[in-house]
Amino acid sequence: MDRPFVQQVVVGASDLFGNFAKKYYMNVLPLLKKELLQEAATTRKMLQRIPDDKLSWKPHEKSMSLQNLAVHIAELPSWTAMGLHTSELDFAKMDYKPSPVSSARDILDLFEKSLASGIAALDTAKEEDLLPNWTMRSGEKIHGVMTKYEVIRHSLAQTAHHRAQLGVYLRLLNVPIPGSYGPSADETVF
Repeated sequence: MDRPFVQQVVVGASDLFGNFAKKYYMNVLPLLKKELLQEAATTRKMLQRIPDDKLSWKPHEKSMSLQNLAVHIAELPSWTAMGLHTSELDFAKMDYKPSPVSSARDILDLFEKSLASGIAALDTAKEEDLLPNWTMRSGEKIHGVMTKYEVIRHSLAQTAHHRAQLGVYLRLLNVPIPGSYGPSADETVF
């Protein structure tokens, strides 16, 4: 059976783009690594500001503690490796416990370990490793399906999001905030 004209055009364009992409596509892995390293520099500056005596502090009763927020931020670079090396995250099958830390130094060490894991995963990946789908679920409930590339991008977005939360925590504790994508009110020279 012949395809309708519109479907023929779409399939033809897809084939044309596919051949074009094979010949001229840009390598995404080096770009992801560059972005991960750039975000890491900013994240490191924020994590270094955490006061050891405020790890249990919360800005509100519904908020997570400074420690739990910082541990989550420190663990996020490892999502690059998790995304590349697994096909899903099923919260129903895991008993997540935040990494134990007792100081800002412990949080920074955790961050560096997580970052090394993410960089190593990117260094050993192939471009086609970014294409398969990856699922986030709680048992039968699907929270989202995205490509492995999108998992990495999502983890980078989560890092920026939670790092901004950390900035609010630090501001409320009167800790000077470092610049991130530009100067801060505390560091006017960028």
